[in-house]
Amino acid sequence: MNILNNRNKRTSIFKAVALCLIAAVSFTLVSCDDDMDIQQSYPFTVEVMPVPNKVTKGQTVEIRCELKKEGDFANTLYTIRYFQFEGEGKLKMVNGITFLPNDRYLLENEKFRLYYTAEGDEAHNFIVVVEDNFKNSYELEFDFNNRNIKDDGFTIVPIGNFKPLSK
Repeated sequence: MNILNNRNKRTSIFKAVALCLIAAVSFTLVSCDDDMDIQQSYPFTVEVMPVPNKVTKGQTVEIRCELKKEGDFANTLYTIRYFQFEGEGKLKMVNGITFLPNDRYLLENEKFRLYYTAEGDEAHNFIVVVEDNFKNSYELEFDFNNRNIKDDGFTIVPIGNFKPLSK
């Protein structure tokens, strides 16, 4: 009878271990997901070449820009808009499109040029915002003819939001 008890104990232990292994494998298989997570939204910046810090009435300033993306998703669209909060002037794209304040325009290339034409001698301040279709945005502020700017002819535009250096 002692042999029978030992055999029953071994059988019970074997069944319990087998049941635990089956449960562990089942939980592992159930927790796996066949869907791949594809990142679509990537941060980006806009680099700008140095621009003059002074502009006279009728003068056009070229602003060379380049999108710098941390990743690339094929269906990402970038738009650009601007708002002028001081002075009078016109902002155009290289393809001749003249911006209207706060209207969005499609950016077709990662490298693009803007042309600002001053229509007055006063200070000219405006913001350019580049956005993607995933709600990421990047803002640049331009400030021409500001009396606080050192008159060395050019302003170096750092990556990110900026205001010209003052002394």
